[in-house]
Amino acid sequence: MRKKGILIVFEGPDKSGKSTQAKLLARELEKRGLSVLHTREPGGTPFAEDIRHILLDTSYELSPLSELFLYEAARAQHTQETLLPALKAGKIVISERYVLASLAYQGYGRGIPLQRVKDLNAVASGNLKPHLTILIDVPVHSFSQRMKGSPDRLEKEGVGFRQRVRRGYLKLSKKERNIFLVDGRGRIEDIHAKIVSKIDKLISSSGRGI
Repeated sequence: MRKKGILIVFEGPDKSGKSTQAKLLARELEKRGLSVLHTREPGGTPFAEDIRHILLDTSYELSPLSELFLYEAARAQHTQETLLPALKAGKIVISERYVLASLAYQGYGRGIPLQRVKDLNAVASGNLKPHLTILIDVPVHSFSQRMKGSPDRLEKEGVGFRQRVRRGYLKLSKKERNIFLVDGRGRIEDIHAKIVSKIDKLISSSGRGI
């Protein structure tokens, strides 16, 4: 019998370390001979990557609703073109951000009603839900300490916006299912070890073996 795919999502505020940890996990699982796809949102397809460029371009001023619709358009394409085929093929899919990000950023951050965001998430994702979301939490002041180079459109937002996003993520971690909250202030290696331990249990429970 063909093994089913597993969808693992990394979430967290900007500069939380999610990209670093997603790459480390993908590398670890590939070393074990597992079939892994590492992707991201917005992005993961040529069309969605073009939308990403618009969303992060500092020359644009987007209304909250326009921003949300762009994220959902990218998500719909990403889900249909990348996520679902990979999961059907039995791969372990590691995505940097998915539906939780829209609830945190456009819901709590921008003030769009959460139910509206949830409804659009459901349409764009086809109700596809992660098997596990790894939420890496860091204090708001970590952003300025870790920020390097020129900020993109979202990174240029003020402290108030980042506080709302972080509070939103923490609230969601208590409301939503299958969320593993990780303190992102420790050593990269220690955080990675915690995540691998959690993933080992997830993979074992799926019957895939490790």
